[in-house]
Amino acid sequence: MNNSPSINSEERSVQIQAGSVTLEGNLVLPEEAHGVVLFAHGSGSSRHSPRNRFVAQKLQDAGLATLLIDLLTLDEETVDIHTAHLRFNIDLLAERLVGATDWLTQHAQTADLPIGYFGASTGAAAALVAAAERPDIVAAIVSRGGRPDLAGETLRHVQAPTLLIVGGHDEPVIDLNREAFDQLSRIEDKQLVIVPGATHLFEEPGALEKVARLAADWFTRHLNLAVGLRPQKEAQV
Repeated sequence: MNNSPSINSEERSVQIQAGSVTLEGNLVLPEEAHGVVLFAHGSGSSRHSPRNRFVAQKLQDAGLATLLIDLLTLDEETVDIHTAHLRFNIDLLAERLVGATDWLTQHAQTADLPIGYFGASTGAAAALVAAAERPDIVAAIVSRGGRPDLAGETLRHVQAPTLLIVGGHDEPVIDLNREAFDQLSRIEDKQLVIVPGATHLFEEPGALEKVARLAADWFTRHLNLAVGLRPQKEAQV
């Protein structure tokens, strides 16, 4: 996989204050970006995930800025390696995503860009909860092999157009996504796409490419529709 930043874009490290902690992130801004996608990684993953970085590059090629962040601090990750409890703390992860979302709305280079969420595994549930917290800001959501069911009753409050992508061989997760899909009752535009032959991590040839194409199309369509509709805030450097 080629995970290098796209042509005419620059990747830089950023620090984001989210509540009482500072999160590390990587921001890529293609020239004339028409939206920005914030990634919420899954269980035990990080902003260096080759799968998410691959998808991020495809989104950059489509003219979208991307922000990959670590939802846990280094100290928290060290604890979570042994306990695995923080990666399933959806409220905590969603709170961190809301902090990163607010940072995007205040950052000089992203303040005018509509925002989308790309969530994987437990990060998908966190993305849905965070989107419900910022309904006037989050314009689209894509879930890859996600656990949207972990968002619980919050699913009924999500308004952003949502695309759920699941591997055809990821049978338990397919059922969980179908149940969550039915609970997304306030969304006018929602889709559940099952990628034939793919397992949970979409490691099969062509599977992740399919995910990236679906995500790029979804974000391009919905973030373009959202241009000019989001309330503007004063940008800060």
